[in-house]
Amino acid sequence: MSDTEPEHGGSPIELSVSEAEAGTRLDKLLAQRVATLSRARIQALIRAGNVLGPGGATIGDGSYRVKPGETFTISVPEAEPAEPAAEEIALNVVYEDRDVIVINKPAHLVVHPGAGHSGGTLVNALIAHCGASLSGIGGVKRPGIVHRLDKGTSGLLVVAKNDASHRSLSEQFAAHGADGRMQRAYLALVWGKPLRPRGVISARLERSRANRTKIAIAKGESGRHAVTHYEVMETLDTSAGPVSLLRLVLETGRTHQIRVHLAHIGHPVLGDATYASGYKAKAGRLSEAAQQALATLQRQALHAAELGFEHPKSGKRLSFSQPLPADMETLIAALRSDYRKIATVGKSTR
Repeated sequence: MSDTEPEHGGSPIELSVSEAEAGTRLDKLLAQRVATLSRARIQALIRAGNVLGPGGATIGDGSYRVKPGETFTISVPEAEPAEPAAEEIALNVVYEDRDVIVINKPAHLVVHPGAGHSGGTLVNALIAHCGASLSGIGGVKRPGIVHRLDKGTSGLLVVAKNDASHRSLSEQFAAHGADGRMQRAYLALVWGKPLRPRGVISARLERSRANRTKIAIAKGESGRHAVTHYEVMETLDTSAGPVSLLRLVLETGRTHQIRVHLAHIGHPVLGDATYASGYKAKAGRLSEAAQQALATLQRQALHAAELGFEHPKSGKRLSFSQPLPADMETLIAALRSDYRKIATVGKSTR
């Protein structure tokens, strides 16, 4: 047989084990031989009883070590409808083909259903937009999702539209650019001015023990390895002190990584109610226009501005960029106005 797989609900896939493959885990072998199914999907099919082994016996354990000459049959059932309902929510589609869709996510749009957000999410919108083509990998509540942005973060996000694309994109995100395929960059407005124009923040992250909804810097060797690279693009000396626009590149992709790392070095993101709550007094020293712009923002001033990846099917390099959204541009304009007022006052007192 060829190492390909028909659409959901197609003919069963049969394969035989070679001498060289003896002793390989069943889930690993099937993932290697069936190019369009991810290992996670293979494992789910095994657990569901959709993989038959020698003599037609159901194999329910992916760790089963295969033997030469054994034959296995994989049945790929029709994809079950995603649990979230389709909702006609407008999407800003940057790019789309049969395999992937790239969205410029607005702030305040939750990516997938969860506690407190059973509907009105990007997933609901994608189900309506893509229909049955949307990948079911990642759980029924997260069809096609290979990475996410926090509710309050705007910017570029790619979604897989089939299993093969999900597998490829998941591998690229897991490498976080180390293999040269994936590239992501963010823009953030932060309090203060870093000592160096460029730097690296390396600090392990873990779930906060005091508040399970927050992420914290881990103590010692606990937690997960996390690295963020930053570059200062601009600094404005406002009436509340300096505010800097940073470009950030992730070497790892942990929950709230950018926000926690920046707060850790004393430069939290403007508008971040979770990790910059101690900066309310500083915000109150901004000009009236800047205070209003920050209050209107109602989120962290963080934007996923650049996204590049290798197309799962063609292998072609795709690169996208999106300018800052209007709410962040308005805030920057107000901060620049604040800066000009300080400069004018300084000249008049000389």
